[in-house]
Amino acid sequence: MPLTPTLINEQVVRDAVVRAVQCVFRTMIGKDAALVSTDSTPTEPDPDQPSQILASVGFVGEANGLVYLRLDEAFGRELTGLILGMSPAEIEMSGVEVVNDAIGEVTNMTVGGFKNALCDLGYPCKLTLPNIVRGRQLSIAAIKSATRHILHFKTDGQSLTVDIQLKQD
Repeated sequence: MPLTPTLINEQVVRDAVVRAVQCVFRTMIGKDAALVSTDSTPTEPDPDQPSQILASVGFVGEANGLVYLRLDEAFGRELTGLILGMSPAEIEMSGVEVVNDAIGEVTNMTVGGFKNALCDLGYPCKLTLPNIVRGRQLSIAAIKSATRHILHFKTDGQSLTVDIQLKQD
């Protein structure tokens, strides 16, 4: 007889995302990422906000959705340097693709950890490829009938926002 999947509620999402983010940050850059707040209402883009990187990976299966990671471009370059052992000058010479690749991998690994938690709860699903968007005043459109979970993290004074839109079949 098949097991009944555990309900995916706010606490389950929060715990899974916190574990995934902290594991990726400790493993890839040797730093802690502390959860500072959660909410379900996105903030309006700030015209004074520095240029951002918005990376996303989707998941499809018994649960479907998208996970976005948002961070300042400067933080993206810093993470890239820590992950790849590159100096700021080397990152600058390599261009935006090296930062896109590094942040895409951070996103992929974070969403992979979240997806594994969903699978463990009885919601098997697979990941999509990462997408990267850069710019100012970026906003994330809501997916119709999806539940939204937004978690804000800090590491060494830098901010990372994880925005999840989740649909359960």
